[in-house]
Amino acid sequence: MRPFEYARAADTEQAVAVATADPDTSYLAGGTTQLDLMKDGVLGPGRLLDITRLPLGGVTHLDDAVRIGALTTMEELAADPVVGRRLPFVREALLLGASTQLRNMATIGGNLLQRARCRYFRDPTVPACNKRDPGSGCAAIDGIQRMHAILGTSDHCIALHASDLAVPLAALDALVHIQGVGGRRTVPLTEFYLPPGSTPHIENVLRHGELITEVEVPLLPEGARSRYLKVRDRVSYEFALTSAGVALAVDGGVVRWARIALGGVGTIPWRAWKSEDLLRNAPADRGAFRAAAEAALEGARPLPGTAFKVDLAGRTLVRALEMAAGAAS
Repeated sequence: MRPFEYARAADTEQAVAVATADPDTSYLAGGTTQLDLMKDGVLGPGRLLDITRLPLGGVTHLDDAVRIGALTTMEELAADPVVGRRLPFVREALLLGASTQLRNMATIGGNLLQRARCRYFRDPTVPACNKRDPGSGCAAIDGIQRMHAILGTSDHCIALHASDLAVPLAALDALVHIQGVGGRRTVPLTEFYLPPGSTPHIENVLRHGELITEVEVPLLPEGARSRYLKVRDRVSYEFALTSAGVALAVDGGVVRWARIALGGVGTIPWRAWKSEDLLRNAPADRGAFRAAAEAALEGARPLPGTAFKVDLAGRTLVRALEMAAGAAS
C-alpha cells in the first residue's frame, strides 16, 4: 500500500474545498471497498479525508419521499420502518447486498460509488484494464467473462456495475444531491452513471472534490407492490449473476403502472424504460411479462462467457414481475 496522509474534515464545506484543491485527496467513509483496493495497489491516494463525522447521516421522512444522508449505513436504512413499509424492494436489495458486518459499516453514498468487481480491474498485475489504466486495453473481453455485463458494454470495457441498492433506486427515479465548491446540484440517478464508451475510467458525473450529501427516493404509490430478486451462484453473500428490481400497480388484473431496473447485466444500473411502456395497461400475466423481458434485453451484447445471462436475466425479470403482481392481487 502506498503511504498516505490522514485528515479529518470539520464540516462539509471544508471537506469539499480541501478535496477539490488537491487531486491526490480521496474521501473516506465506510471504506469497505476503498481500503481493499488500496491494499491491493489499485488505488493509491496521497491523502484520505475522513468525512465520517460530518452531519450527513439519517433518514428524513417527507410526504412522498425519503431523504437519505450519504453517511447513513446500509443497516440503518434497511431498519427504517418507512423504507420497510413503502419501499420494500429497497430493503430487500440492502439485505441481499452485503453481510450484516458490512452493512453496519458501508454507507449509502459509498455503496452507490463502489468500484467495479471486475477481477482484471482489481488485479494490478494485469496490464490491460482501461478502467484502471486508460488506453491499455480490456483483458476481460478475451478472458473469464462470467461476472461481466451484457448491456451498455463497449469495445473498451465490459465491467459490471456491482451495486444491488442502485437497481431499485434507479427504478424509482431517485435523485442524488451533490455538494461542490460552486454550490449544490441535483442529478437523477438514471443520469448519474456513465456507460464506459471509450472512457471506462470515468464512471459517473461527479467532479473531483464533489461530495454526495443525500439521496432522495420517491415513495411508491399506495397500493403498489415491489420485489427485488437476485440470482447468484450461492445463497450466502455473493454478487448477482442477474437481478431485477420491479414495482407494479395492478388493478383488476391490469398493470396500471410499472417501474423496472436490472442488475448483474449492465455496466450501469439498467433501467428498462421500454418494458415499463409495454406493461402500461397490459394484462398482468406471463405473456406480457415475457414481452417486457424481451424488450429489457434488446441490444444485449453477450460474449461466450456471458451468453447465459440473456436467458437468465429474462427469466429473473419475469419471475420478479410475477412475484410483485401476485403480491398486488
